[in-house]
Amino acid sequence: MANSYRIIDEKNWKRASHCMVFRNSVEPSFCVTFELDITDFLKRVKESEYSFTLAMVYAVCKCANEIEEFRYRFLDGKVVLFERIDTAFTYLNKDTELFKVVNVPMMDTMEQYIKLAEKIIREQEEYFTGPLGNDVFQCSPMPWITYTHISHTNSGKKDNSTPLFDWGKYYERNGKIILPFSVQAHHSFVDGIHIGKFADRLREYLMSDNL
Repeated sequence: MANSYRIIDEKNWKRASHCMVFRNSVEPSFCVTFELDITDFLKRVKESEYSFTLAMVYAVCKCANEIEEFRYRFLDGKVVLFERIDTAFTYLNKDTELFKVVNVPMMDTMEQYIKLAEKIIREQEEYFTGPLGNDVFQCSPMPWITYTHISHTNSGKKDNSTPLFDWGKYYERNGKIILPFSVQAHHSFVDGIHIGKFADRLREYLMSDNL
């Protein structure tokens, strides 16, 4: 069941003109890559014996949910704002070296989320269970390489406004564990300032005492 949303009155919406300008662009999405200090977060994840990938998916999607601009979508030609956004992430089958796309609803706590995610991963045999819903954040971890830039395939659908989050292989630098991280978002809804707010919120969460 899809999450609830409200239709935006575009005539009285402060972002209406900006939305239209970027919506008609040849490439309406943009991608930003930056670094995250995950030293404390990684330590707490290991102490809790959680999957780092699933812990990151939860952390990223929790923080993205807190930024309103990341919850806007195009739906049937209209602009809508979802009350909550769930998660979808790629998960590798090590035997076939092919990934499956796993959909997991957001939960109140990381512990609840990881427990449910592990269950769904075990039980899902298909690589793809159908088209992704509008009310998800897509996460595609790439833990085999440390990168400074990343690009993505383009479906050609200009109204595809689902944010995409990626991270690469973490490494040690000056005693800190650093993770390359990237965000792709639709410019009709998200500007640089919103990427900045998200980055600040995520950094704050990763450095907090609790998972």
